[in-house]
Amino acid sequence: MEKLDDYSGEFLPDLKLQDFSPDALAELIRLYSQLYIALDGFWYLTLQERTSNEEALACDLQVWEKLCNYEMAKITDHLNIQGNDVIALVKAMQVAPWFHKIKCEVDVKNNNNATLTVTHCPTLEALEKEGGGRESEICRLVEPRVFKGYASFFNPGIEPKPLKLPPRKNKDGICCQWELRLEE
Repeated sequence: MEKLDDYSGEFLPDLKLQDFSPDALAELIRLYSQLYIALDGFWYLTLQERTSNEEALACDLQVWEKLCNYEMAKITDHLNIQGNDVIALVKAMQVAPWFHKIKCEVDVKNNNNATLTVTHCPTLEALEKEGGGRESEICRLVEPRVFKGYASFFNPGIEPKPLKLPPRKNKDGICCQWELRLEE
């Protein structure tokens, strides 16, 4: 069977992901990434509506802290990512679901030092559009703990240091910037 670029044709009772072309699979992964981020947003907003922003934020932190180890363990095991340095962390982050929804540059100085510069972040854009100032909470409270959770999976000595965080003055500017460093 020829690889499928989409599923517009007839129903295939034994359809497998392997039946799709590499391009179709890449687009499907990007869609899954979008759904992953959307679920987080819908979950947060629903909890916020039912309780309060403070409770939603507290729950969000708990969930992400639990998810960090789970996500990194699954990714590293599946792709055989090994090591306990910044490079291992960056490799795993490159294939994390959320990574495919952002645009960023990674400047690797050495195995123990890299800078991640995010130039497009749909979550930040949604928070800015919302206009409630929640980007300060999410980007300044949640993200540092998430990055630390990811980093600690590889090595508790890896310190994610925010170099630039929202709020932004220029909506076309850098969303955030992080130094990932393992002190020796």
